[in-house]
Amino acid sequence: MSQNPEFSELVRVSARIGCLSFGGPAGQIALMHREIVEERGWISEENYLHALNFCHLLPGPEAQQLAIWIGWKLHGVRGGLAAGLLFVIPGALVILLLSMFYAVAAGQVWFAALFLGIKAAVLAVVVQALLRVAGRALTTPFRKAAAWAAFAALFVANAPFPLVVASAALAGWLAARFRPAWLGLKPVAAQPQASAQPWRQSLWSVAIGGTVWAAPMVAVLALLGRDHVLWRVGVFFSKLAVVTFGGAYAVLAYMGQQAVNAQHWLTAREMADGLGLAETTPGPLIMVTQFVGYLAAYRAPAPFTPLVAGLLGAGLTTWVTFAPCFLWVFALAPWIERLEHAQALKGALALVTSAIVGVIANLSTWFALQVLFHTLKPLAWGPFTFSLPVWASLDWRAALLAVAAGWLIIGRDWPIYRVLFLSAAMTWAISYAG
Repeated sequence: MSQNPEFSELVRVSARIGCLSFGGPAGQIALMHREIVEERGWISEENYLHALNFCHLLPGPEAQQLAIWIGWKLHGVRGGLAAGLLFVIPGALVILLLSMFYAVAAGQVWFAALFLGIKAAVLAVVVQALLRVAGRALTTPFRKAAAWAAFAALFVANAPFPLVVASAALAGWLAARFRPAWLGLKPVAAQPQASAQPWRQSLWSVAIGGTVWAAPMVAVLALLGRDHVLWRVGVFFSKLAVVTFGGAYAVLAYMGQQAVNAQHWLTAREMADGLGLAETTPGPLIMVTQFVGYLAAYRAPAPFTPLVAGLLGAGLTTWVTFAPCFLWVFALAPWIERLEHAQALKGALALVTSAIVGVIANLSTWFALQVLFHTLKPLAWGPFTFSLPVWASLDWRAALLAVAAGWLIIGRDWPIYRVLFLSAAMTWAISYAG
């Protein structure tokens, strides 16, 4: 097994991983482990796990950041760029084509039936993610309380997602300093002998990465102004890239709330359709942002044609979503050993992970309401407002498919893509027969 692969070999393997990375972050991380650690031995088991822990500390999709780190470790910045880009590009191209097709075919009856099956299966996928994260993160009563508090804050009080994350981080930081047993943290080993601090590399990475991140936004501002939809899309998803701790599932409900209720770029049903599309493609699940950006610009195209505006919206959204990932890794990877010994930082991220369970529970609830019921009834209780289902509007087909998909995915451990396609085919066949 080669310990120092040629750059061309890294590119070939990274392209293979990018095309096969279905199944969300757990499957993607397992795929990279098999390809990089087990089969080729390019990275040691210890270094791989250290890097995975490091990527969990960063905002953004941890699987993509792990791919960037692997490339950086093997071939420096050019390796990180190659591995990171090839992890994203296949899925980005597929979901772009699907978004273009969706924009023109969404009104068709057969298309709606197809997506009903996909969304029913995705509901099972989201519940599976909730169970997995809960099993890993809720190890103490304090962590369980943080999850419940996050769910209540989001579902009942409509608290902003960034505020929930910031509050959990602060509580975790304080607990790590004064009550570490509440978090169940293992004692941190003594920090190794001080080594050279790579400030120069980190500062250059921040300067260059920040410039690359901001460049298209400067162009949009200069050419189209602050009132154009592309500016609003770019600003929103740039902010989202900074607070996306805990993976895509953690931020999707907040993104849907803002895109649907605040910006009016699409409907709640369409947001659920976008999540279904993202689950059927390789690459990070957060690629659903591209779907939102495409529809937002497609529906407010001036001064472009709808197609050109949609392409620009999708490209800008993808850029501001994923460019920060390279910045975080290139700037902070040289500090990975020191971060391993930051007890307070670990405490903050531990409680954020626990709160993310509540965030995913909120997403699961929101998604279930959108998929299973045709009508929701808004309720107000003092300062709190939330929606409850009208049970007479239950879609029995979606409920039956969701239960079946849950049994196949959670109970039988079927691959996600197989269940998605089976559910879509079943609803299409039911619709066609009817």
